[in-house]
Amino acid sequence: MKAPRHYLQFKDLTREEYDYLFARTAWLKERFKRYEPHHPLFDRTLVMIFEKASTRTRLSFEAGMQQLGGSAIYLNTRDSQLGRGEPVEDAAQVISRMSDMVMIRTFEQSIIERFAEYSRVPVINGLTNEYHPCQILADIFTFIEHRGPIQGKTVAWVGDSNNVCNTWLQAAEVLDFQVRVSTPPGYEVEPERAGLIGTGHFAHFSDPMEACRGADLVTTDVWTSMGFEAENEERMRDFADWQVDADMMQVANPDAVFMHCLPAHRGEEVSAEVIDGPQSVVWDEAENRLHVQKALMEYLLIGKVEGDCA
Repeated sequence: MKAPRHYLQFKDLTREEYDYLFARTAWLKERFKRYEPHHPLFDRTLVMIFEKASTRTRLSFEAGMQQLGGSAIYLNTRDSQLGRGEPVEDAAQVISRMSDMVMIRTFEQSIIERFAEYSRVPVINGLTNEYHPCQILADIFTFIEHRGPIQGKTVAWVGDSNNVCNTWLQAAEVLDFQVRVSTPPGYEVEPERAGLIGTGHFAHFSDPMEACRGADLVTTDVWTSMGFEAENEERMRDFADWQVDADMMQVANPDAVFMHCLPAHRGEEVSAEVIDGPQSVVWDEAENRLHVQKALMEYLLIGKVEGDCA
């Protein structure tokens, strides 16, 4: 039996594979806009396992699988044996014998890695504490749609060095662009946790204004990620000077875009003026989760489709 291909971190795919996925995404999105059916995954089943709640992840995967002709089954760990102590390894063997693909949104990366080790079908990381590869897949496609290739560009990350930030750093190494990270003291990037090979595509700035200066893309996330709610008051104080506002966007390139993976807290990590302003592409970014994940699921299940998106 051929070993399945998993997508657990951004660096699991090559630059050439991403070039294909971005082209395929554009093709799939165009068909979607024309209401043209495309059902390459007819009779295939995606199991979605959620230990962390979500709006965009569930909707984009469930709708995406249906649009590809398959079906999606939602499992919450509170309502399954996974929430009652069943070993991850046992669950992986059972679930993967009854489905064609599994998406997991959970806490520690080690959970999804253990599941993938024992799975007979592809496993996709829908989010872990360490990484969020599907989000950055959508973000980069959105940048390409609006501004062209991301190679050689500069991304400014302002805020917490969380799972989304870690994945931007991996993407920079794979796709050859620069990421400038500005965090408050004590929240700096941990290169080993981020899974970096080197530091040639990454720089840290203590001043968020300097990180944004000349950037082609400015992005951020909530100050308190899921699982860190107990630190919320402390983080509100620590991050007070790391709100992406009009002044930061002013020092970026004139045609810079702003992104946020959502949900957003206006007046905290980003001002309303920025997220609702003309440089914001957050709604395209949110929609594109649907389209990039369709391309990803199709690729992991049936491989490269020749001709259609050449």
